[in-house]
Amino acid sequence: MTTASDELILNILSRRREPATPHSIVTSEDRMLQHPPLADCARYDLLRGYDAAA
Repeated sequence: MTTASDELILNILSRRREPATPHSIVTSEDRMLQHPPLADCARYDLLRGYDAAA
C-alpha cells in the first residue's frame, strides 16, 4: 500500500480552490470612443489592390 505525501495532498487541495474573481476595470467617461469604428470592406479591397481580388 502506498501512502500519499503531505506535499501531494496539499497540491491536490490547492488545485481544488476556486480561482480568484478578476477585479473589474473602472474606466472614465472621457475615455469612451466618440465615434465607434466601422467596418469598411471597400477600403480593405483598395488597400489590397485590384490584382489581389479573386
